[in-house]
Amino acid sequence: MLRRITERMEFTRRLGFRLGMLLSVAILPIGLISLVQNLHLSREAERSAEIALLGRTASAAAGERALLQSALGSADALGPAILDSLDRPEACSDLLRNFVQRSGTYRHAIFIPVDGRVQCQSADADAPTLDLTESTLISDLMATPKTTVTSLARGPVSGQPVIVVLQPLYRDRELLGLTTLSLTQELLRSTHALDLGTEGARILTFNHAGRVLIADDAPGGDPVDLLPRDVTLASLAGDEEVTFRATANNGEFRVFTVVPVVPGLVYALGSWSPSIAGVGLFQLSRFGAVLLPAALWVVSLAVAYFAVFRLVLRHITVLRGQMRRFAIGNRDTAPPVLEDAPTEIADVSQTFHNMARILIRDEEAMEQAVAEKTVLLKEVHHRVKNNLQLIASIINMQSRLIDDPDAKRVLRSVQDRVAALATIYRNLYQAEQLDAVHADRLIMDIIAQLTGATQGAGRDLQVDVDIQPLTMLPDQAVPLTLLATEAFTNAVKYAGMTRGGGRPWVRVSLTTPEPGKGLLSVVNSTGPGGAAGGTGLGSQLIEAFAMQLEGDIDTTEEDGAYSLTLAFRLAQGHAGPAGSPRQVVLTSAARAGSRH
Repeated sequence: MLRRITERMEFTRRLGFRLGMLLSVAILPIGLISLVQNLHLSREAERSAEIALLGRTASAAAGERALLQSALGSADALGPAILDSLDRPEACSDLLRNFVQRSGTYRHAIFIPVDGRVQCQSADADAPTLDLTESTLISDLMATPKTTVTSLARGPVSGQPVIVVLQPLYRDRELLGLTTLSLTQELLRSTHALDLGTEGARILTFNHAGRVLIADDAPGGDPVDLLPRDVTLASLAGDEEVTFRATANNGEFRVFTVVPVVPGLVYALGSWSPSIAGVGLFQLSRFGAVLLPAALWVVSLAVAYFAVFRLVLRHITVLRGQMRRFAIGNRDTAPPVLEDAPTEIADVSQTFHNMARILIRDEEAMEQAVAEKTVLLKEVHHRVKNNLQLIASIINMQSRLIDDPDAKRVLRSVQDRVAALATIYRNLYQAEQLDAVHADRLIMDIIAQLTGATQGAGRDLQVDVDIQPLTMLPDQAVPLTLLATEAFTNAVKYAGMTRGGGRPWVRVSLTTPEPGKGLLSVVNSTGPGGAAGGTGLGSQLIEAFAMQLEGDIDTTEEDGAYSLTLAFRLAQGHAGPAGSPRQVVLTSAARAGSRH
């Protein structure tokens, strides 16, 4: 598990990844500073936009503020005059009538006594007397007298929508009634003035109780639809200017501003579309505050990687390819020096070029020397083979001149041994590699030669051979072949007919039961009386050759068969089958267990 995780994290050791991490750490403080500054600038810009919206709302309600403040001041100024003429209703009415006519602003002026029966008003003299005893508004104000600005959908005198300013009138702390001035809603609405380019913006005024006084008559439907959803106007009445974002009653997300027109009495509510308020721009600026450092980080990494690739990685890749091709044997010429690489990499390339050139020169010299030595050694093997064949021929000629059978048998045995040696040296000089001898071929040739000689002598002998491919060093192949020759010769010599009268037989096998070990087995049939292994020169030679191979000989005789088995250890590096090439693994990165 840990090894798989380590292999998957191998990319973290690459130069590009490490450089990217270092650059990320280096750029991180700059990115954080940029992020903080951008967010701060975004908040400042948003605050400036909110202040601008508040200013535009206050500017739109400036005319309304002037009218209402003037009305409140006029109501206060009329108080003393009404007190002087309170006991003279006609004089009081003339006073209010003259005031309304001179001002040209107010629709009506009324003094409402505590009992609600109006006798002092600016209406014509023949106008009917007003009785407001049933008015809930008047009853509430008489119970809790206070300055009030409210709207009436139908004025008690004009019967039209009006805005009414009510001011309590006292005499020595005794509430006498309410001084009332009414203005038309159209007059106050006409004072709303929005700047150009504010399409979709709406201005609405309300009193401290949350009652809508007037709303501009801009197209777009009912102004109530543009009020904030689930927010009461009474909760917005306060002494401070407020800006907030909310969903309007029509489902549109809007920006709202609240500005006191007459503190404590009347407030102006501005409803602004996001495009006018710049909400999208603020959101984009916040997104840009995060996106800009990230973009700078990505661009920096891209530039750094491109620079590293152009200056380092691509040259290292080319140099690695040169080394790999040189390692697998492409050594016709020394790899070229990287001319356009940085100085450090160019020095490495020059060093590799010089090393490769020296290695190519030395290998050519070594190959030439090896070729000369190989030719010389093959010539030696060839001459030794010829001499041994000559000796075998001389022994054969000598045996023809001797009549003694024992002497003939001895000379024949010597001739077979010399012929076996000649066969060995013939295979040595014919081999392509002098350090690797095919022992299986040697043994097969010698057995075939001895078998042919036996068949020529008139013996009916069955020979079974099971020789597996086996490549050995000459120092092992020679004694093994000679041992196999002696063992096969003894087996042929002592092979007898089977108990059932069948043909005598000899079986030879050469196997590798496990890597690094060899097993030679020579088995022959024995007659009814049995036949033990000989104790003469052949047996002594077998023991001597076994000592050279550092092997163990095991002989058994049972069930009409005599067996000689030799177990020996193969020399290091030649336990595989014949012709198997040496495995070379080239890796692009140094890893544990890698071979180069």
